[in-house]
Amino acid sequence: MSPFTFSLLLLGVLLNAGAQLLLKAGTNAVPLGPRLALEPHILGGLACYGVSVVVWVVALSRVPVSIAYPMLSIGYIVNAFAAWYLFGEALSAMKLAGIGVIVLGVFMVARA
Repeated sequence: MSPFTFSLLLLGVLLNAGAQLLLKAGTNAVPLGPRLALEPHILGGLACYGVSVVVWVVALSRVPVSIAYPMLSIGYIVNAFAAWYLFGEALSAMKLAGIGVIVLGVFMVARA
């Protein structure tokens, strides 16, 4: 896999992860209801999703889906640490062990 292709995959993953974090921030900012549709974090999260789809389609044109799709699990790692840092969510030993398994799995898939 070329560095450019890997960069596309990583950008798609990070945009997807960023979308999740923005959506969470949006739901923390206002109660569920009509105002949520215009909350800036929600709009930013939806925009990140839109851009991530375009980036992902370009990435899929360059790499087999059997390699690309497992890379999405990098988003779990990013979001676990970002949620801990930004929202004070717990990072238990079990979660950290799971993250370690994900890292190993992504490494193995990328090397295949």
